[in-house]
Amino acid sequence: MQMNDRKQKVLWAIIHDYVSTAEPVGSRTIARKYNLGVSPATIRNEMSDLEELGLIEQPYTSSGRIPSDYGYRYFVDCLMERKALAAEELRIMQQTMSDRLQEVDYLMQQASAIISQLTNYTAVVLGPQVGKTTFQQIQLIPIMPTKAVAVIITSAGVVESKILDIPESLTPEDLQQVSAVINESLRGLTMNQVRASLCHELAETLKKQTQVLSQSLEIIDEALHADNDERVYLGGTLNIFKQPEFKDVDKIQTLLGILEQHHTVRELLHHTPERGVNITIGTENKHEGFRNCSMVTATYHLDGEVLGVIGLVGPTRMEYSRSVAVIESLTENLSFALKRILNR
Repeated sequence: MQMNDRKQKVLWAIIHDYVSTAEPVGSRTIARKYNLGVSPATIRNEMSDLEELGLIEQPYTSSGRIPSDYGYRYFVDCLMERKALAAEELRIMQQTMSDRLQEVDYLMQQASAIISQLTNYTAVVLGPQVGKTTFQQIQLIPIMPTKAVAVIITSAGVVESKILDIPESLTPEDLQQVSAVINESLRGLTMNQVRASLCHELAETLKKQTQVLSQSLEIIDEALHADNDERVYLGGTLNIFKQPEFKDVDKIQTLLGILEQHHTVRELLHHTPERGVNITIGTENKHEGFRNCSMVTATYHLDGEVLGVIGLVGPTRMEYSRSVAVIESLTENLSFALKRILNR
């Protein structure tokens, strides 16, 4: 059985109506609302064929029809029209990603908030990969004769601080020298690139300040490896409660429990291709707890390298075209904002 133009129009109408109402769709509704130029009886025949093809299903006896996961997949691949965000929505997004944001952590929080706000779905954002994080700067500030504060800044915008024990004989000028030598030697390197020979060279240069150098290198290592996994940011988690599909307490508890397991979320997001928007629908999701959901995800980049993933989690009855438009716009704005922050 082939999908002809009329079957496609009927399927489009069923999906469009069901996304809007969350109610099973009957032939009379389609005939009344979508002006397909055929009778309800003809529409019923087409619906019977669509059901036989596995594109729609009947949730219970004597009800209308709803799309199946396969029906949504056909819609996304063959029928979905591309949408652009309204000018005001783009302005809000661009303003959210504005020059006032100076730290990556806050930028990620804002990114998750804005996409959940624009879609009413739950946002999941995978922060920049720690493995790509590099050392940028250390500042050693004396606070007592035998104590100093070490402030570390990484390329991911992470700021770490720690109290160091220092010899009483060290002057503020000595600490400035240690900072200057470390910054000149290590800026832009990951800890994997800080070879033993380089550490030896630093030790030779800073013979008098060996103790401070050793402690400084330790906290630089901690800053760059503070979290071996990318951080997961969630936005609009409570939006799940707005979806009729999740009125069931067991379903909502299962989904919320999974969202709290950041290693599981990372695993799901890591399946996103490096380019383009990826959509997984219902049973296509590898984790059983997500099989009542759809995910729309895309990667964001810095100078051509993938830094992380942003996505939306919603019901399979998702407004896919709008979700894709929001994700595409945000990845562009997020990549631009990260370039501004990390290359400043």
